[in-house]
Amino acid sequence: MTHAVVWFKKDLRVVDHAPLWHAVGHGPVTCVYFIEPSLWASPDAATQHYLFTVESLRDLREDLAKMGLKLHVLVSEALDGLIQLNAQKPISALFSHEESGNGVSYGRDKAVKQWCREQSVVWHEYRQFGVTRGRHDRDHWKERWEITMSAPLIAMPNTAVDSGLAMPRATLPSPRQLGLDPHDPPLRQLGGRTQALQTLHNFLHERSAQYRGGISSPLSAPTACSRLSVYLTYGCLSMREVFQVSVQHIGQLGAAQSRQARGLQSFVSRLYWHCHFIQKLEDEPAIEFRNMHRGYDGLRENDWQASHFERLKDASTGWPMVDACVQMLRETGWLNFRMRAMLVSVAAYPLWLDWRPVGHWLATQFLDYEPGIHWSQMQMQSGTTGINVPRIYNPIKQAQDHDTQGAFVRRWIPAMKKVPDAWLFEPWRMPLSLRQAHGLSAQDLPTPAVDLVVATRTAKTLLFDRRKQPMVREGKAAIVKKHGSRKRLDSSTNRRRPAASVNQLTLDL
Repeated sequence: MTHAVVWFKKDLRVVDHAPLWHAVGHGPVTCVYFIEPSLWASPDAATQHYLFTVESLRDLREDLAKMGLKLHVLVSEALDGLIQLNAQKPISALFSHEESGNGVSYGRDKAVKQWCREQSVVWHEYRQFGVTRGRHDRDHWKERWEITMSAPLIAMPNTAVDSGLAMPRATLPSPRQLGLDPHDPPLRQLGGRTQALQTLHNFLHERSAQYRGGISSPLSAPTACSRLSVYLTYGCLSMREVFQVSVQHIGQLGAAQSRQARGLQSFVSRLYWHCHFIQKLEDEPAIEFRNMHRGYDGLRENDWQASHFERLKDASTGWPMVDACVQMLRETGWLNFRMRAMLVSVAAYPLWLDWRPVGHWLATQFLDYEPGIHWSQMQMQSGTTGINVPRIYNPIKQAQDHDTQGAFVRRWIPAMKKVPDAWLFEPWRMPLSLRQAHGLSAQDLPTPAVDLVVATRTAKTLLFDRRKQPMVREGKAAIVKKHGSRKRLDSSTNRRRPAASVNQLTLDL
């Protein structure tokens, strides 16, 4: 007797789950999740990612049990686990979602595909987001995305036939046993579909009114943003599910110009950009490791300053807004997109750090780390895509614009509570006598590693000199064709305009 295997990856739900639906119709089903040591040994993996996954698996186990199915969690590389399952009972077919993950998961999937061919196991893969696998035309990508998002949600049957496979229940390893740094942000979001649905409901009915105008400041963003990004990353919610319930709620609001409706309309547009950026990694997995535009090779790599990187990670750059953001990440695992962009910009320009090691560090800090979005944005903010206008954020100006009273930096940097308003944005300039009067030491208010104005000017010169080189300019067209967003006709002017600005904040979900 054979069985169909549903391989859960970052799709930890039963609702709108194509692999599960098709497998149930195929015959007896074995549901499995692999805790893969190689994935957790990757430099982009963190304890918070693992514990969020474990929390989500608990909800998934309960939801599958309601259908009569058992979830097997195996501590094993995926290929080894499939071999083990096949030895217990021949696998007739494998069902899973496609994954546009990191290099390790990409290599694993290729190995599994080869094994399936050798064993004559048909592997059915289904789209997880609005991302197209294989050859496709970017000119019509958005239309296909809209068709996918508008298709009916897949409804699960109330009951299914479990394969009855007897596997011992695994003892889940601790983060330390997987080689992970034990730090877990104490204020991070919790995993699981129950938490995801509560967050979605709260955003739709209450917080979405704050979305427009509230997502840029780190003071308002924690409640103004939907906070759904992590639940999309781990598949506790499906993209289509979120899209449709958001559109439905906009219709129910009635007055299309209401603040809440406008907020949801902006949110829905960002769901498109979420998939647009993941598509880049799907089309070119190498952008995790190398510059999207090879003309920028060698721009920063040979000028690495380890001390600058350590100060960034230690929240001791001396720029209060930067250090407060790093502290917030440590405590919550989340930061709004503008502040994320500022962190990358500070690393890439005044600190002149290569995006790859910075990207691995930030991946461990972001609970909602999504490789496709992350590596595309790391390169975009660092100016190595060749197709985007460099956006260089001044951390002092960002503080002036988004934390005028210093509430954010004073919350996350205790020493800043002693700093008078007059020195709020450049506290290192406080006279020694004034520091002493307020009980502040040199460690409390470190002098920045570099002069912001001089270092940024030097970085701009190096970057724009490289952009002017003929070889770099000539290589731009091919990248636009492969990765660029497309334009559409503006009915009011009959002119072509961008489908949406690349300045859209793709992680402000």
